[in-house]
Amino acid sequence: MKNYSRQREEIIKVVKDSYNHPTAEEIYMIVKAKDPAVSRSTVYRNLGLLVESNLIKQISMKVGPDRYDYMRKNHNHAVCTKCGKIFDFEYSFEYDELQKSIKEQTGIEISNDGIVFEGICDSCKN
Repeated sequence: MKNYSRQREEIIKVVKDSYNHPTAEEIYMIVKAKDPAVSRSTVYRNLGLLVESNLIKQISMKVGPDRYDYMRKNHNHAVCTKCGKIFDFEYSFEYDELQKSIKEQTGIEISNDGIVFEGICDSCKN
């Protein structure tokens, strides 16, 4: 990313400090509370730029808005299909072998090597 932006830095900080994988709207509300002059379009546009630059990760959700994650270290996600909460987990996958196997079986070149598991969290089970 070429140009420095104070607002972009604040967006990165919000995502980095959030362990709950916030939505774009949640990020906007936090940034807006700190900087009332920031517009929704500025936040959304900068989120797109940060994802393109691989500074943050966009997690596409089947239901509900996408969520964002700061790339602290390689990790994967487990998503509760009832409440939508996202949990980080670490597990060592042989990504190169997995990608090769997927390519051989399907012809698909993998562009996103994050793994997402779905299920129901303990809170929703109770």
